[in-house]
Amino acid sequence: MPISLPASLIATALLASVHGAVAAPMSLDDYLALNGPPPTAQFAYGPAPSQYAQLFRPEGTGPFPVVVLVHGGCWTVAFGGIDQMRNVAGALLAQGIAVWNIEYRRVDEPGGGYPGTYEDMHAALDSLQRHADQYQLDTGRIVAMGHSAGGQLVQWIAGREKLPKTSPLYREQYLPVKNILSLGGLADLRHEQNLIKTSCERTIAQLAGSASIERPDIYSDTNAADLMPNGSRTVLVTGELDTISPPRVAHDYAARAKLAGDHAEVLILPGASHYDEIAATSHAWRMILPVIQRMLAMEPK
Repeated sequence: MPISLPASLIATALLASVHGAVAAPMSLDDYLALNGPPPTAQFAYGPAPSQYAQLFRPEGTGPFPVVVLVHGGCWTVAFGGIDQMRNVAGALLAQGIAVWNIEYRRVDEPGGGYPGTYEDMHAALDSLQRHADQYQLDTGRIVAMGHSAGGQLVQWIAGREKLPKTSPLYREQYLPVKNILSLGGLADLRHEQNLIKTSCERTIAQLAGSASIERPDIYSDTNAADLMPNGSRTVLVTGELDTISPPRVAHDYAARAKLAGDHAEVLILPGASHYDEIAATSHAWRMILPVIQRMLAMEPK
């Protein structure tokens, strides 16, 4: 089912941008200052300090649709992460949507990078599935929303069924997630390695490991663009002024997804930076929330 915004909503955002109604684009410092409500509960899915997920559960009786949040930060501990995601978690909670906010090991943490970061995605979603009945979470209605590095990870999540059986990341059983919202994501490791280097100072070896006789192609189990078609519906959202993952990246990935046979759309946020994309306090959020609601088959409140 195509995910599209009403023309009136897009026109309103464009007019607001032209007439100066859109606030100045958010900076990194603005992003780092984001906060939100405390979680309902927190669950460890592994022994490492960063292996946990936070649940934000609406009041009342479920079952509740779920948004899985995966933070960005250039795959490093230096740029915040899960705490800043509580900002949009609170906004989603107010709409009656449960949130599963994932922390994970980054490349500069013990066990992070390849394969640990991807194993954390598996384990965090397994934990969601284990706790779904207790907290009345509807695992049949899930959107995975990731920002920046988290966009890469949620786009990878969508393609898990295509992982080679020879990969250490292969799983026979997993929770399928096919509604994907990538906010300024850098998901195509094969084609965007130069941008990832300049934007995040990350090497592909950190994100995809090193080639070996057993695994000659390091992109075969890490690159979301190589794990298509997978039946996903992806909306790639990027700020007009995003310099970390500029609009060209979203358009290029959407073209590859469509060529492979998957559904993909691009939404460019007028006057927005890389950080407005993940702030419920920004004007950009007014365009993002309807996309989430449509993916979850919800009526806007």
